[in-house]
Amino acid sequence: MIEKDFVKEGLKRTRIDEYLETKLERAGYGGMDIQVTPVGTMVIVYAEKPGMVIGRGGKTVRSITKTLQNNFDLENPQVEVKEVKVPELNPRIMAHKCASMLQRGMQFRRVAYANIRRIMNAGAQGVEITISGKIRGSRSACAKFNDGYIKKCGEPSIRHVKEGFATVTLKPGVLGIYVRIMPPEVILPDYVEISEPEESDIVEEAPVATEAVQESEIQEEITGEDILEELSAEAEVEEITEEEDIETLEE
Repeated sequence: MIEKDFVKEGLKRTRIDEYLETKLERAGYGGMDIQVTPVGTMVIVYAEKPGMVIGRGGKTVRSITKTLQNNFDLENPQVEVKEVKVPELNPRIMAHKCASMLQRGMQFRRVAYANIRRIMNAGAQGVEITISGKIRGSRSACAKFNDGYIKKCGEPSIRHVKEGFATVTLKPGVLGIYVRIMPPEVILPDYVEISEPEESDIVEEAPVATEAVQESEIQEEITGEDILEELSAEAEVEEITEEEDIETLEE
């Protein structure tokens, strides 16, 4: 029973998400979150243009609240609208922007590179845009465009990389746009920060004399002593010669 409840709840969330995406496509729908409270069910809607979600005099919000209560069996639903501060870092909004640009007839490479520049200029660490379908001719193909650094496997790719998907119907067929963005505030597990040592940790060492300097000092000391010994020896020899001269004269 517990497994069935989880599946039922997940299916309900998916249906609500699809309804809001269809209803608020022009408002720049960026996702939703459902929180169950003791008072009722809080549905938080993230949009690029909150004014279009609220509508004139709150008409659109009241219509959405009534639909959520009647068609999706939500108990006392309350809709709260929040503005997406940086739309370029929301993959769902950017996927729909790519779809609208393709709908206007722009070439898919130009669409991909233009949106990659916008996302990277907003401060993202990495981005990948995948466009699949009949983009070149009658046969289906897939084109990937990426920039920066983005994780593609492991737990960091699941936890930190945001994903968005959108579709667009053209004359050749349906195209799918898949956008993956790694936000600027993400810190990966393998990140290492090297800090500079503080001034108190630096110990000044006395200059150590090299072997050559030490040898030269020793040689200077030795030569000085030798000179003194030679001078004293010469003085003794002169005294001895003077004494011998005096003796010879006396004889």
